[in-house]
Amino acid sequence: MGWGGGMATDLQIEVVRSGTEVVLSGRLDARSAPVARALLHDIVAAGVGDLQLQVGRLEIWDASGLGVLVGANRRARQAGRRLVLTDVPPRQLRLLRATRLHRLLTVEPAVA
Repeated sequence: MGWGGGMATDLQIEVVRSGTEVVLSGRLDARSAPVARALLHDIVAAGVGDLQLQVGRLEIWDASGLGVLVGANRRARQAGRRLVLTDVPPRQLRLLRATRLHRLLTVEPAVA
């Protein structure tokens, strides 16, 4: 365990419904950001309507991860879609509020 090592990213992206519902788990950080960005752009392009990103299983999202989410949100808007973060844990909700990103991103808190 710990930092470094391995080329594999520690992020899993599971498509629940093609182009409309995705579960992110693991780490959305500087190392996994490029892969996540490319995949999310593909997913945005592949569907219509709301794109739900379930983020409850993400252990870590740092500034790079937030950048990916903001970029995917912008891409979705350009495509006439809405990116919705669902199952957002309280700690991450506080982060989104602290960075004012809750105003930019559509957020649905975790269901207790």
